[in-house]
Amino acid sequence: MRNPQLNQRGELTHLLTTEGLSRAILTRILDTTALFLAPAEGVLKKTPLLQDKKILSLIDDIFVDKASTDVGVFESAAQSLSAEWLGIQKLDLSTISSFSERHIDIVLLRTEASGVPFFIVQQIGAHTHVVNAGDGCHADPTSALLDMYTIRCAKNDFSNLTVVLVGDVLHSRHARSCIHALTTLCVAEVRVVAPLTLLPEGLAQFGVRAYTHLADGLRDADVVIMLDQERTGIDSTYIPSAREYVECYGLTEEKLACAKPDCLVLGTEGSRKASGVASIAVRMAALSLVAGALV
Repeated sequence: MRNPQLNQRGELTHLLTTEGLSRAILTRILDTTALFLAPAEGVLKKTPLLQDKKILSLIDDIFVDKASTDVGVFESAAQSLSAEWLGIQKLDLSTISSFSERHIDIVLLRTEASGVPFFIVQQIGAHTHVVNAGDGCHADPTSALLDMYTIRCAKNDFSNLTVVLVGDVLHSRHARSCIHALTTLCVAEVRVVAPLTLLPEGLAQFGVRAYTHLADGLRDADVVIMLDQERTGIDSTYIPSAREYVECYGLTEEKLACAKPDCLVLGTEGSRKASGVASIAVRMAALSLVAGALV
């Protein structure tokens, strides 16, 4: 069965998940990201690559109040590519058929319903491309690709790295997307650290090692990715208490000492602020590549 993200020539035409994408495609996205930041890291290059394209963002009702933070980085990316930004609309599956009539080239999706991006791809015409900005607990490919780009910049080569994801792996679309990307990019070892109740089944089939004790999981790590704990902090179904969770899985200098001295830590507030420009560049790469624009 052909990957719905690829056309018949094997080229990226939608970005729904990192799962099933080849190492060559992931590397091309990272290479394209670097081109948008060249010649000086931290400076975006504005380009007319998508000046004739229309981009629309669709979101669930629950995201309306914070839409600016959820999709604002995509809007900045669209503007940097000289695309026509059509704004944000509430997700309504009954209007999908109108995309071709409205000449919409790229649709960005942010939804709490896992699998919706795949459903929409099956309903739209070949002219419209879909980029997933997060669907439920399933996937968030561009956020994972930002981590991959940051890791490559800091470590150069993936093949000798031990990368550890810490947190609610069970419900994290970011974790799933990172795991697929890391294994495809041939990272030496991928680990996850979480309570047993927050570890999904089937990790071993992806070559991922699971730990329940943070110090054990961090031993000799090259990269640590701290997952968003927002859900975990309010859901007592999976953990006894937020305080106990933080005591066991919160990252401290003492626990981090188990990792390598030059360990890269991602997912903290400081690292998110530092990645602002690169975050836009990753989205620029995703938008331009699904649209078939050559950089």
